Amino acid sequence: MGASGMTEEAGVFDFIVSGAGSAGATVAARLSEDGRYSVCLLEAGPPDRNPWIHIPLGFAKVYANSAINWCFESQPQKQLNDRRFFVPRGKTLGGTSSINGMVYMRGHPRDYDSWRQRGCTGWDYDSVLPYFKKSENQARGADEFHGVGGPLNVSDHTGTTELTEAMISAAEQAGIPRNPDFNGRVQEGTGYYQSTTSANRRWSSARAYLAPAKGRANLDIRTNAHATRVVLEEGRAIGVEYRDRSGLKRVRARREVIVSGGAYGSPQLLQLSGLGPAEHLQAMGIPVLRDLPAVGANLHDHFCVYLMWRCAKPVTFNDLENSWPRKIAAALQYGLFRSGPMAVNAVRTGVLTRTDPRLEQPDLQINLLEWSTLERNKKGVIPHPFSGFTLSPVHLAPEGRGTVRLASPDPFAAPAITFGFLATDYDMRAMLAGIRLARQLAEQPALKAFAMGELVPGEAFTSDADMERFVRETGSTNHHPSSSCAMGIGSNSVVDPQLRVHGVAGLRVADASIMPSVVAGNTNAPSIMIGEKAADMILEDARAAA
Repeated sequence: MGASGMTEEAGVFDFIVSGAGSAGATVAARLSEDGRYSVCLLEAGPPDRNPWIHIPLGFAKVYANSAINWCFESQPQKQLNDRRFFVPRGKTLGGTSSINGMVYMRGHPRDYDSWRQRGCTGWDYDSVLPYFKKSENQARGADEFHGVGGPLNVSDHTGTTELTEAMISAAEQAGIPRNPDFNGRVQEGTGYYQSTTSANRRWSSARAYLAPAKGRANLDIRTNAHATRVVLEEGRAIGVEYRDRSGLKRVRARREVIVSGGAYGSPQLLQLSGLGPAEHLQAMGIPVLRDLPAVGANLHDHFCVYLMWRCAKPVTFNDLENSWPRKIAAALQYGLFRSGPMAVNAVRTGVLTRTDPRLEQPDLQINLLEWSTLERNKKGVIPHPFSGFTLSPVHLAPEGRGTVRLASPDPFAAPAITFGFLATDYDMRAMLAGIRLARQLAEQPALKAFAMGELVPGEAFTSDADMERFVRETGSTNHHPSSSCAMGIGSNSVVDPQLRVHGVAGLRVADASIMPSVVAGNTNAPSIMIGEKAADMILEDARAAA
């Protein structure tokens, strides 16, 4: 607070966007684009100046850096031996797009068609594809599925390695066809992922959307500005309160407030504002302005495990991290030529397939991680002291749902995150199928030449009971949270298909939290698409009201 102890008035804008992540940066940039409307963008974290953000291999350095990462931790997970999960989320311009693995993946067309079938008109695949194309600057050029000239650079990896080629060949030997484009006509197959990079630099939403927009007189980007509540009067959102280093401030909106805090931050902010499950808000001592039971419900995420092998050849990133001469050489190569091992994100190849041939679309992804780890948690990414690699089966369609609740009425306290993993028999069966397929890949001639011995879970784990125990002891989120402010038309939703919060005027949510269900793939590209579509809808309404 200021010297008077009162909230300081900090300006009036047409639009306020709370959260500068994948969707929020997109929304703010697009709303300010033609200069007609004033926009204030609030971001709780600092500017994206940390050098490791912009180096592709820097992913490991930002994974647990609390200066630019919320470093959340889940509640004890009953189905997983009461373990707490480390939950990294970006806390800087670009949000999680500034700390993620940079894989460009949209999901399956049926994901979006299923949204439409739930009443979300305008969100079927044919309707969202133009927004994917609008956002994209595809290195391969434009075609039926891809666009050029958009802010988001999408690139192929600059080189192959013995290990990545062996992974793809092993999948082909196991009967999985090669797929040159997981975002094209067919999602299923094996191949190289594309990444959100340009000239071997990370291309976050901050770099794509905010960097070109920063000079606009009608866009005010405020960093280190932690939103504490949406201000409502007579059923309408009229501003946002936030705290920065000088105290508590309030910025007002003439037209709309757009909440873009992500799948954890958005439901937390709504609940702090009196919008959410009435009983929970009352228990927290927060006045209930509107009883919305679905705020923070339906949390939907991908689930994964990590199988690790000692590698027969020194071709992994363990070998780089464990050798100072190699690290120095890699740093020089990257600094001078923007090439070498630091120019890649180390998650370059994978498989998308079905755990049951009767399924209509892939429900399993297996990623090759070109390292193996002793730890991968809030202490950081700590590799084995020898060469190793990891195959990570990811369940793309888990049936379990979780929640995001307030742990405290303090807006600076982390939210209480509970996942619903392994809620059904199918959820466990899919993971067991993924483990079996990962082992099958490692036994193929192409990859067997590299797989000296299974480190995790180890060759002693053979029965389904062993594998179930392994899943419960080690399984975790794959960091693709969604659906905690789900879009829909019924009581089990938070926003309508125009992303307007039910029963509250002038308030929308635009980020992965509005997905009715998580897509079958990484969530950064869909979040940016949501930002693009949200901005179009907001501008259309604003022009109609003018």
